[in-house]
Amino acid sequence: MVSAMAGALLAVSLTSTPLQQADLSPQEEAVFDSDAIAGGGLRFSELTRPVNLLVMGMSVLPPDVQNPPADTKNLRYLPQVNSFDGLSDVMLLVKFDPETKKIVMLSVPRDTRTEIEGHGTRKINAANVEGGPALTAKTVSNLLGGVGIDRYIRINVLGVAKLIDALGGVTVYVPKDMKYQDDSQHLYINLKAGKQHLNGEQTLQLLRFRHDELGDIGRIQRQQMVIRALTDQSLNPATLTQLPKILNVVKEHIDTNLTVEELVALFGFSVRTNRSNMQMLMLPGRFSEKGEYDASYWLPSKNGIAKLMAKQFGLQSNAENTETQQVNDPGSVRIAIQDSTGSDRATLRPLIRALERSGYRNIYVSKPWSEPLEVTHIVAQQGDGNSAESIRDVLGIGEVRVESTGTLDSDVSIQVGKDWLQHQMPLNDSSQSSY
Repeated sequence: MVSAMAGALLAVSLTSTPLQQADLSPQEEAVFDSDAIAGGGLRFSELTRPVNLLVMGMSVLPPDVQNPPADTKNLRYLPQVNSFDGLSDVMLLVKFDPETKKIVMLSVPRDTRTEIEGHGTRKINAANVEGGPALTAKTVSNLLGGVGIDRYIRINVLGVAKLIDALGGVTVYVPKDMKYQDDSQHLYINLKAGKQHLNGEQTLQLLRFRHDELGDIGRIQRQQMVIRALTDQSLNPATLTQLPKILNVVKEHIDTNLTVEELVALFGFSVRTNRSNMQMLMLPGRFSEKGEYDASYWLPSKNGIAKLMAKQFGLQSNAENTETQQVNDPGSVRIAIQDSTGSDRATLRPLIRALERSGYRNIYVSKPWSEPLEVTHIVAQQGDGNSAESIRDVLGIGEVRVESTGTLDSDVSIQVGKDWLQHQMPLNDSSQSSY
């Protein structure tokens, strides 16, 4: 691995900021922690401290930039522009922690209602338009209780498809038929439900689709599905040897204050991180109600954010004691059950009774999970992996996943797989159930 990383470094560049395209002022640079994150000498590929990386996905149209390219003019539609000056379509805060050997990804919905310093209360995706990566980082930090942000990376949507293709595509389960047409942008989405191998353009269709009941939140869930699949399929030592090729393909679509050395250190740490220690969360909150504001928002939960940041990012909070009480009290855990097997509801009754006997009382059957699962997923929707592990111990089956792909208002979502049918726990309870 070290040899591969060294080759990657030599093949790309050894300059200090080869991938940065933004011209930040000293004040803007000061928003980010400038301390070294990787070792020197033969330890150049080792991450030496926890790092918080702000990732932004940019979707930019000609009206978003002051001087759009000449070839975008006089067209009857608005094409994507390779720029970083528009709204941030995707926003992730990723923590790489060599002390806990974990990677935590926190998705921040682009419609999150928050204060943008000097510009009032807006949707958070406007921060990049008003002040680029520095103002976005400051806004995210303020929203998340003052968490420090070390580096940023912006990738234009034009580079996402190229990146996926450079990685060989991705095999995912498309949860439903997706069809959408926007002639004004030449955006055409046409995907069929089911497990399939997608190329870069098809993956982009899956990532950009947001025309269903969950809107942008559903899109975040699909983003997490793609990230999980790419991690399983592409994050390995062999990919390191392809790093020069991948960077050459996408570097014109990337702006970051990471050096190549730091990028390799983060990638090397990711390769060595156990998949069970990769956690994907979503900013706690709720949809605004119709007529509540003049636009639709994702309204952040201050208490939920405090709990999450204390547990996952090490920020001190009074919410920690409440979190501990919740873990110790099964009755406070909201459990959603999503069947993926196509069985009738009677199959779920023994599972529900087993949970009830262990003190779990807030249980409900939710919309079925579309992907047929061999192994049950016990999803810690709000990041409470301890409760998910406890539920797994009760059931004796399943795989715990700390991610936000379950039912939105649950603490834990149990996506029932075929292993439950095969297991059929010896809980023969002849009493009738109302479920």
